[in-house]
Amino acid sequence: MALPLLPGNSFNRNVGKEKFHKSQHWGFCNNVGMLVSEDKPGIGGELLLGQKTKPKYSAFPKEMGSDAPSWVAFDKQVLSFDAYLEDEVPDKSQGNYRIRRYKIYFYLEDDTIQVNEPELKNSGMPQGTSIRRQRISLPPPDEDQFYTVHHFNINIDVIFYGRTFKIYDCDTFTKNFLKKIGVKLNPPGQCPEDPYMKIRRETLDCMKPLRPYESFDTLKQFLEYDRKVLRFFCLWDDSATLFGDRRELILHYFLSDDTIEVKEVMPHNSGRDAMSLFLQRRKLPKYGPPGVCQPGQVTDRTVLNIYGGLKENRVDGYLLDKYKLGKLDQEFYKDSDLFIGATINVWGRKVLLCDCDEFTKTYYKTKYGIENFTSIPCKAPPLPKIERKFPPYTGFGSEEDSLRSCIGLVPTPHQRDFKKFMEKDSYGNISNTLRFFAKLITHKCADVDRMFVISYFLSDDTISVFEPIERNSGITGGKFLKRIRVKKPGQEVFKSELSEYIKAEELYIGATVNVNGYLFLLLNADEYTLNYMETNSDMFPMSSIELILQKLKEEESKSREIKQVFTAADCRHTKMVDYNTFRDIIMSLTVGKLIDHELVTLARHYGVPKDPCPDMSVLIAQAHEQLKKNTFENFESLISTCVYQDREKKKVLPSKDIRRLCKSFRLPLSDDLLGSILSGFEDSEKQINYESFFCALNWRINPMPELEATLYTKERCEDEWLGMPSPIPVKYINYMRLLKDVFGLEEE
Repeated sequence: MALPLLPGNSFNRNVGKEKFHKSQHWGFCNNVGMLVSEDKPGIGGELLLGQKTKPKYSAFPKEMGSDAPSWVAFDKQVLSFDAYLEDEVPDKSQGNYRIRRYKIYFYLEDDTIQVNEPELKNSGMPQGTSIRRQRISLPPPDEDQFYTVHHFNINIDVIFYGRTFKIYDCDTFTKNFLKKIGVKLNPPGQCPEDPYMKIRRETLDCMKPLRPYESFDTLKQFLEYDRKVLRFFCLWDDSATLFGDRRELILHYFLSDDTIEVKEVMPHNSGRDAMSLFLQRRKLPKYGPPGVCQPGQVTDRTVLNIYGGLKENRVDGYLLDKYKLGKLDQEFYKDSDLFIGATINVWGRKVLLCDCDEFTKTYYKTKYGIENFTSIPCKAPPLPKIERKFPPYTGFGSEEDSLRSCIGLVPTPHQRDFKKFMEKDSYGNISNTLRFFAKLITHKCADVDRMFVISYFLSDDTISVFEPIERNSGITGGKFLKRIRVKKPGQEVFKSELSEYIKAEELYIGATVNVNGYLFLLLNADEYTLNYMETNSDMFPMSSIELILQKLKEEESKSREIKQVFTAADCRHTKMVDYNTFRDIIMSLTVGKLIDHELVTLARHYGVPKDPCPDMSVLIAQAHEQLKKNTFENFESLISTCVYQDREKKKVLPSKDIRRLCKSFRLPLSDDLLGSILSGFEDSEKQINYESFFCALNWRINPMPELEATLYTKERCEDEWLGMPSPIPVKYINYMRLLKDVFGLEEE
């Protein structure tokens, strides 16, 4: 036997857990296990002299590997046994012993045992955990060994700390496990009945009354259907009576106690007092009102007599009428009486059930198998709407202000569309303003050449007209029309309805706009306006490229002719034509099917992008022009400085050094122009031949031809004035790509 834990006999805690306290454990061998006893350690966990280690086996199939410890394989696996114990009682009047039931749990991971006693109501004894989980030693004379799984079976006795437990059964998992490890199970037994509980049960049975008694068990219905309510939408048509009308109701049927409540849906401005309930929650009789009932007719039980002792205030019991003679039978509405289309009697009022909610439909579909839930319209037909006519506009103030004075006694200011104002107001680079370049349509010779800029503000649908100032024209430019909403022409002034104003959808290139009697022809639009209209092509169909191509596909019979005309105009066979030629060809062949704005959209879509890198000769010519204006001729000093810095005599220097040198000599060129010229002289290693670079910039030695002046286009519309768009949207158009997309023509 091991020595007790006395001073001087201490040992390692981990060793004690793994070796000293375990007499056996589970191991694995060839995927089939056995339970064998482990070597008994000596003091401090060491093997005694002459002992040898034995192989470790497991009783369960191998799952965790041969090197896994036993507690890992059998973690959370417990054997459960049913047992009872004959306990002596000191009070011999109620029996000599008591039968107490127990649950014995055997934990396979460490051979520990726990004994629990299930709680019994009103037993008067402490119950619960009888023996906490621990390893239990065998009874003497084998107290040096512990209980293992082989000590358990059915119909055997086990002794725990002097108390004998009789095992009579176990669960299915325990039976299967014991069979796998080779234990032959005994047949299960039965637990004897407790004599005290038998006497107590007989006593309680004798206390039950034998008189006629009728129980009303409503608890089951309450627990099953609590908070479950059927809802019907109803109609009470009382329009036949004086001052009566159609009234919408909602009926609630409570499944927990078969009661009904009715609420009324009160419309706005109905003139009735708002009531919480039309009918309070109660059982609703089918034939109501039933009239006045005699006392004792409406009752659940009929009392015939009472009996008691000698004292006056003592009542022992009641004698009830078993046959319920004279009781009034009433029929109440049940859930089976309610369905869509049924008419129920609500205390003399005929209420029609028109519809129900989804829960009610599911309930009737499940319980009664009803599938038809066609609703009945319960809303009254709408009353004819009386058209409100406002008095005509008087001419004082705006139309909106005059209308507000007719709506209420106290006039309130007109509320503009604040949401639209916040969404379409200008912020950052987004102006939300459509600008068009227009000219005045007039017969006066002095006003024929006048040009205007019309701005349409999307935030509040206002329009402003501005005339650019032109010198020596004899006309003072500036603001032609302040920012205001412009009415459409041809409307009556003094009328009840509000006037219509010019909208953004009515403005496009080629349109004629009447602004307070002045006719303007819209010639062009700026880049932001064209982009905005193409982005919102649903509002501006003339900017939709799909609709324009659909119009061109209608001219498929002229596809060969169109191609021949474009080919003849393209003398150099570049597959491109200029904008004016493209416009003349399309307008002549489509015969007025396309307007000017659609033509601009088509040209922008198939336009050839501008070359971002201009020709080097053009850049040097621009540099010579700037150098001539500033009379800069100090090129010899620049070359000498470069030769001095060129220590290796390679005649090249890095581009950044050349740029720094030009800045130090104050070369009168802008940063963008200087950078473009430097990038043109760079080699693969970003080195520049400084002699050729400065010789090219020397306008005395290598003069370049002067730049040609920009020619004016057909229409009088220069880009010199800020904000004034060019009449040509793109310079060249790729007509071959257009013909391929529209007619499917390929290059021959």
